[in-house]
Amino acid sequence: MNSEEKNVQIKDNNSEEQTYRPTLDELRAELKREYRKHDYTRTLRNTIVVVIVVAALSVLVSSFFITVLKVTGDSMTPTLDTGQIVIANNYATFETGELIAFYYNNKVLVKRVIGSPGDWINIDENGQVFVNGVQIDEPYISDPSQYVDGANESDKVTFPYQVPDKRYFVLGDHRTVSIDSRSQTVGCVSKEQLIGGVVFRIYPFNVFGKIDSVAAKEE
Repeated sequence: MNSEEKNVQIKDNNSEEQTYRPTLDELRAELKREYRKHDYTRTLRNTIVVVIVVAALSVLVSSFFITVLKVTGDSMTPTLDTGQIVIANNYATFETGELIAFYYNNKVLVKRVIGSPGDWINIDENGQVFVNGVQIDEPYISDPSQYVDGANESDKVTFPYQVPDKRYFVLGDHRTVSIDSRSQTVGCVSKEQLIGGVVFRIYPFNVFGKIDSVAAKEE
């Protein structure tokens, strides 16, 4: 092989080496890919941590502070309609007129507090409600009624009625259909049954917001 042929071979080898040698732009692109991979892994890890923390906080908040409930039935119309989703705040002191959620017979019921421990409750034949001898104004009810329609005489409480200690006398807003403390079967709500005060509506979205739990006023 003469010197000219050797020079051509060396040039060809150098050309091949240059062909496979990454350029500066390629190195930058590769570095960006590595950075993106690193960022993706870090973002994924952070997202998983955030999801776990949020889930844990949700369970904690739900267990100790608030409870999410779905309304079923028509006993609270027009204040609450069936299918609406509400939040109950887990506190245990209530005033006349406030909405509360409580457990009864493996169900969750929502009613309105009418009487507190020791109060005397009276409901006349026209459905007018008296607490400790004073009639209360109830703009939230749809149909005043002394008892639920079709109630058995043996199941009706006798008025005037005194609320037992550590219990609350509750009524639904749709008085002709609501099964509530006017029934001896249901009776008054004990503190052990209480979930909390119903304070916020989250669904449907067109009525999203704080529930205006109009307090009953003495006339």
